[in-house]
Order: sequence, then C-alpha cells, then structure tokens
Amino acid sequence: MSRVADHVDAFNRAVTTGDWDAFAERFAENAVISFVQVPVGPFEGRTAIAAAYRENPPSETMTLLDDGDELARFRWSGGGTGSMELRWTPGGVVQALTVSFD
Repeated sequence: MSRVADHVDAFNRAVTTGDWDAFAERFAENAVISFVQVPVGPFEGRTAIAAAYRENPPSETMTLLDDGDELARFRWSGGGTGSMELRWTPGGVVQALTVSFD
C-alpha cells in the first residue's frame, strides 16, 4: 500500500471512530494543513491539526481516484472530488498537506 493510500485509510478510520488524535500522529510536530478556496485554516502543528479535526470533524470518508506519492485525487463518499498535495519528512510522516476541492 502506498503512503497516500495508507494516509487515506487512516483518515477514513478517524472519520468512523472519531479518533483524530491517532490520525494527527501521522503528521510531523510542525506540520501544516492548508485548504484552497475554503475559509478554514491553515492549521500549524500536530496539536492544532488534531484540535481542528476534533472540533469540526469531517463526516464523509474518501476514496482515492489516483494515487501519486505527492499528489492524489479523491472522491468523497457523498460525492464531490478534490486533490491532496502531500510533502513527507524523511521519516515518512506528513510535513505539509494542501487540500483542494473541485
């Protein structure tokens, strides 16, 4: 399984279980999540990322449409698509994530 597919699986588990702290462990301590053309974030740091997901949790899971190591397209379970651009640390955790919605 690719790093991106593993990341999406972890996201989907967090959606269904509500365990956003475990999901946030996938990010570097100083990671950043940004959203394009969405009035939320950016969230800087693992603690802020976990808090953001806990306070406003997504309700839909996602399915990968294509799976690149740093750029992937996805579809929400309720419809709609988007893309993720990921940068990884040498240790394999997420350093930066930029999410765009179509």
